[in-house]
Amino acid sequence: MAKSKLLAAFLSVSLVGAVACSDSEGTDRWATTENTNVNIDWDKVNEAYKTAEGPEDLEKKINEIYEGDEIISISVKDEDAKVQVVTGFFDKNTSGAIDEGEKIFTIKRNLVAEGQGQYQTQGYGAYGGYHSPMMSIVTGMVLGSMLSSAFMPRYMPAYTNAYTTSSARASNLSSTRSSYRAANPSRFSKPSQTGRSYGGGSRPTSRPSSAPRSRGGGSFGGVSAMRRLDA
Repeated sequence: MAKSKLLAAFLSVSLVGAVACSDSEGTDRWATTENTNVNIDWDKVNEAYKTAEGPEDLEKKINEIYEGDEIISISVKDEDAKVQVVTGFFDKNTSGAIDEGEKIFTIKRNLVAEGQGQYQTQGYGAYGGYHSPMMSIVTGMVLGSMLSSAFMPRYMPAYTNAYTTSSARASNLSSTRSSYRAANPSRFSKPSQTGRSYGGGSRPTSRPSSAPRSRGGGSFGGVSAMRRLDA
């Protein structure tokens, strides 16, 4: 009798433990981690900077490239007459400032000689695995005004006081991006030529271990007005 009670108790505990493990395993399998992120086509981001007419044009291009739900804000700061730093960030608290954990990438442009410059892009946070090669820009290349103006004889830095995406501008970007996506449905379903996957804005359930390396700037992306400078 005692043995029967002991066996029954053992089977009961084992059954409860098995159910608990099954429930936990099922929950973990479908759980979404806190640091999920959407892939960014860095080739297109680099091309967007190269062809941008100004900060507003750049933030528009970048948000058309990005396939997630968030709006990417940007800050453009001329550190001196030669160095410009563009920072992309998720303004989670709409403070208009780049707070801790919000930075996604920086693009640093440096003028190295008369008529010559270079820029480089670095990812941060979930995108920290990306680091572009140094990309050259010279007089005579097809560039947007944001870069070409730096080669003008009487160039004066325009963003010594940083430009930053305002909350009103972010709302406008959300609206224009929705219209862009509706007008370009195939843009969010075709496979990427650089090996990145497109999912129409769907989010993976785990953080990628590392970002794929860029080809250093593709010749494809959003349409923009561009200026050719004479050497």
